[in-house]
Amino acid sequence: MKKKIIPFLFGLLAPLSAADVDSELAHASTWIESWPDTGPREVHGEIWNDAIQTALDKDNAAHLPKRNQPYYLDGPIILKSGQKLTADPDAEIRLKPGCNTCMVRNEHIIGYADQPVPENIKPDTDITIEGGIWTTLANGVKDNNGNLRGASSKKNSVPGTHGVILLHNVRKVTVRNVTVRQSRAFAVHLANVKEFTIDGVTLDRHGRDGVHVNAPASQGLIRRVSGVSHDDTVALNAWEWKNYAPSFGAIHHIVIEDVHGSPDGVPSANSIRMLPGVKRFSDGSTLDCPIHDITVRDITDIQDFKLYDQPNLEVGRDNDASVGIGTLRRIVFENLTLSRPGSIQVHANIDGLAVRDVKLNFPLAADFHLIELGPKSQTYKHKSDAPATWTEIFSPDLDCTMRNLSVSGVRIHETSADLPIKQVVHVIELKPNPDYPKTTPKGGTGKGIWIR
Repeated sequence: MKKKIIPFLFGLLAPLSAADVDSELAHASTWIESWPDTGPREVHGEIWNDAIQTALDKDNAAHLPKRNQPYYLDGPIILKSGQKLTADPDAEIRLKPGCNTCMVRNEHIIGYADQPVPENIKPDTDITIEGGIWTTLANGVKDNNGNLRGASSKKNSVPGTHGVILLHNVRKVTVRNVTVRQSRAFAVHLANVKEFTIDGVTLDRHGRDGVHVNAPASQGLIRRVSGVSHDDTVALNAWEWKNYAPSFGAIHHIVIEDVHGSPDGVPSANSIRMLPGVKRFSDGSTLDCPIHDITVRDITDIQDFKLYDQPNLEVGRDNDASVGIGTLRRIVFENLTLSRPGSIQVHANIDGLAVRDVKLNFPLAADFHLIELGPKSQTYKHKSDAPATWTEIFSPDLDCTMRNLSVSGVRIHETSADLPIKQVVHVIELKPNPDYPKTTPKGGTGKGIWIR
């Protein structure tokens, strides 16, 4: 009998009654908003933060019905323990230009950039966010309306916060049936979280990660995530680039299921990431950040499963990198359907990888392998004509080891026979590129080691 991780379903109790917010408490304002078809235009709108916060303070619940105009916010809605915010599926909530904050968050967000999360914290609990179309109207790099960052607040924000929906230092939280449209922050950013359910996230031309989880995190269910995202659809990052993580630690006992990539021909990242590592704090102390007991199942058209090391290129790889590669344990992939070439890319020390029931519905190239074990090398060219400015993206000189691999049911659509293991697993051994920088990448000396 297969052993399965039982998902934790929270927020399924009888819902709080939620009265519509009082429109008389919304206040009128005028600003300039950039649109992709007409460019800058003057907008006469209403700011709804006070109306929503008043309803939450009065009833611990608020509902946003559909209306012809967006519900504009000029900063985040703040949810306390026990509160619930709902919206009709077609109700649009839009961030006013130039705010540079998240749109909704829990009350007590605390960052631990330079130490492990203490045991005696007091998290917010029992928070629900459901429905609505959430957007910062980021129509591209040039037309982001001044909302590049999903910070916790306009002033003195917690370092590393970067979400449209931001839930950090929380327990028993639910996000359900939301659409995040044209935004540059992570659609749902969680950290220091336990007992959580993310059920139904549609990504509409989204500019960054969909559901992004930082450590510590455990006992969670992430399901029904789909759409177009220009970075990872789902990410579990135990170690993380310091400018995107409020805390660090272990991620474990998470189920990710029913995730769909974009339709054919629509540009999208179509990826799921797991990033373990070892965090070095500013005082020189270190913290292991493993990922273990994760089940990824019922996945369609995700092309890249990224289980590899990646230093921080934004602040400089020498300024922020894991202390060696990270650790993965007991990772399960089951019932995957790939209509386009894709792979599970492992550059971590992994003990216990199960891959079963994979349908490959595309013509296989001669060199195709589902599992790629070992380091990667790729050159990022800051200036195409100046090799001195080029940077290695990955960690090509580090070895990794895989133990306890189990593979079954990897098949192409023309046949019912399992692919032989030599067609499923490719073990990488890099070599330095003697022609670099005439040709790229630079290569390296690292290798994958498969202990059978």
